[in-house]
Amino acid sequence: MTEIATTGNKGKGIRSDCFVTLELTKGGGINLQLESRVGVMYGNSIRKLAFEIMEFFGVKNANLTIEDAGALPLVIAARIEAALKQLYKTDKEFLLPVPEEHIYTTARDRNRFSRLYLPGNSPALMINAGIHHPDGIILDLEDAVAPDKKFEARFLVRNALRSIDFYGAEHMVRINQGERGLEDLEYVTAHNVNLILLPKCEHPDQIHAVNKKIQELITHHSSLITHHSSLITHHSSHITHHSSLITQIWLMPIIESALGVINAYSIASSADNVVALAIGLEDYTADLGTRRTLEGKESFFARSMVVNAARAAGIQPIDSVFSDIGDMEALRQNVMNSKALGFDGMGCIHPRQIKVIHETFAPTSEEIEKAKKIVFAFHEAEKKGLGVVALGNKMIDPPVVKRALNTINLAVKMNKLGENWRESYEI
Repeated sequence: MTEIATTGNKGKGIRSDCFVTLELTKGGGINLQLESRVGVMYGNSIRKLAFEIMEFFGVKNANLTIEDAGALPLVIAARIEAALKQLYKTDKEFLLPVPEEHIYTTARDRNRFSRLYLPGNSPALMINAGIHHPDGIILDLEDAVAPDKKFEARFLVRNALRSIDFYGAEHMVRINQGERGLEDLEYVTAHNVNLILLPKCEHPDQIHAVNKKIQELITHHSSLITHHSSLITHHSSHITHHSSLITQIWLMPIIESALGVINAYSIASSADNVVALAIGLEDYTADLGTRRTLEGKESFFARSMVVNAARAAGIQPIDSVFSDIGDMEALRQNVMNSKALGFDGMGCIHPRQIKVIHETFAPTSEEIEKAKKIVFAFHEAEKKGLGVVALGNKMIDPPVVKRALNTINLAVKMNKLGENWRESYEI
């Protein structure tokens, strides 16, 4: 058994984080050493939190050192809990209160133009991510976290889901592959997550395994709530430590291999809670033995397959990230190509990419004007009891009307068109 545990980050450039060293001892009580950049203002509250955590987990004797670089309570709590659970096993969770405005569900068909990837072990990047207004925030437990940091990242991601205001962005978590990914679910399923991304998905069995695990965890947490409900009156000060935040959990498999592309439709249609199908081009091109280019000829087949699979399954196709964060014009062209292929959104790795992605995926003025004419003509034909819709010399079939309605609804949602546009519209 490990005698000393360390968690967190320290050193030059580290901010909004802390480094915790914990040693369990046989006597002497809790010996807390705190070094903090904000110790004058927040030293007492940090100490109070540390002692509360020790008491909650029943630790009576330990040497605890906290090297603080301006960490929020959610980060300090995550680091201490992760250190404790490296030293001994316990099912208890130290959970901070959740502001009511942080709790929301997301619709199956909500806009997912942009999803911003954030490393799951870097709190400084999480804290203000919501102010950039991506459609989704991805707290990444997979590629963005070093192997020896994955365990402690789980606690930070869990606390971030509960405590950080993401300003309405969909709460997403990318879990790891295989058994490690199923273990990741234990730390997020009951803690305000809206969507799980499954990396390197190649077969429907991976979807079924994740859903089975989610259901087991939901059942487990529901039984815990029932069990602890009798403790609320007598132990109200600790109610937050037993609370559970289970919302509707959607899935977004990521296709990242040749086999995944071939099985794209069976993956996309494998479960009712699969709402989008994404493609990851870095791993896909590596699997092909080629390299990714701006032109994208090497990935045209795979991207088209993903779009077709998603559309056939009635879900959203989502494109890969664009890795050059400095070239906004190249990004804009990439988004235009993505939109032309039929994608509904894409990933981003820097906040400055969000605005370009939103602007380019949004309907253009020409698209809106054409959609208005189609929808207006459709409603006029309906009022006259006509079964056939015509615009000029062209007949309009139902799929065209449906696409136009989608464009209008999107334009209204993005404030590019007023809700009552038909009242003043003349064809």
